[in-house]
Amino acid sequence: MDIAQLQAYGYFALTTVLVIGLYGYIYHLYSKKKDVDGIDYESYSDMALKDDIDDTPVSSISDEKVTREGVKEK
Repeated sequence: MDIAQLQAYGYFALTTVLVIGLYGYIYHLYSKKKDVDGIDYESYSDMALKDDIDDTPVSSISDEKVTREGVKEK
């Protein structure tokens, strides 16, 4: 076994590990789309494109605060 064949096996093994890691990371991102507070940040991705005055806001602003238990406070 010469060095070229050893490099080819190493390249194949490294590429395989990186592809498995990439797909694992993509799966992690889509399975955990919401953070601890329940906010889906994927809705914020189009904010730069939809910035006209007539566009609807990403999230509404209200004076009421929502606690972690889901009870609204004034």
